[in-house]
Amino acid sequence: MSTPEHSPLGKTTVYADRYDASLLFPIPRQAKRDEIGVTGPLPFHGEDVWNAYELSWLDGRGKPVVALAEFRVPAGSPNIIESKSFKLYLNGFSQERVTDRAALIATLTRDLSAAAGAPIDVTLTDAQARGHAVTDLDGTLVDDLAIDIDDYGPPQADYLVADTSQPVVEEALVSNLLRSNCPVTGQPDWGSVQIRYRGAPIDQAGLLRYLVSFRNHNEFHEQCVERIFVDVMQRCRPEHLSVYARYTRRGGLDINPYRSSGTERPDNPRGARQ
Repeated sequence: MSTPEHSPLGKTTVYADRYDASLLFPIPRQAKRDEIGVTGPLPFHGEDVWNAYELSWLDGRGKPVVALAEFRVPAGSPNIIESKSFKLYLNGFSQERVTDRAALIATLTRDLSAAAGAPIDVTLTDAQARGHAVTDLDGTLVDDLAIDIDDYGPPQADYLVADTSQPVVEEALVSNLLRSNCPVTGQPDWGSVQIRYRGAPIDQAGLLRYLVSFRNHNEFHEQCVERIFVDVMQRCRPEHLSVYARYTRRGGLDINPYRSSGTERPDNPRGARQ
């Protein structure tokens, strides 16, 4: 069955070093979307931007090659790919001879697209510092607000309030205090999040309390971001909204979901904790 409990998460695993596409474990998105009332056409566009930092294979002469990989999974795909299975799959290339990068990209694209149920974009870059600058998410940081907080879950959308008596604003609000937990292992997932919107001003203290209320919440990265998007849209009614979470890596992978009411594609800025 394709549920988190049947995935490799939390289980003793033999790390194979040969290619095996069957290691990829898809999990349907719809069950968690049902929980937040997304049962028809998606109210958002977007993609999940994955970065892999532990990708290696052998060239035609048997010499190891390393690279960084970026994978973009469309939000409209029917499945997410469970991250430990993704790691096991990528690790399987470590003793595989691959003709060239084009051949590897073709294999990765084919296998990952099949698992997600939609076309995935794959990009490989050299494992060198140039072109990989560290930067912050653009926006106003709300973490320094002097407020008392004593609610750490479950997520409380009631904290989200917009002042409709004020003129429309266009701004981005950022927090580095996002934390949620793996729904199977309970391990914490740490992230930064950017809420970019156009609409009535959102109360920053309420937004911060709302984000902190994910602290003991058990849900995958992609599911948390979709929950945030739906809650902000329903409670604050912005004209335009995008939510971008940049999570710290685990097992050589970081997952960065982006959801927007527009059709723009996100950049892939590496944060200080990535």
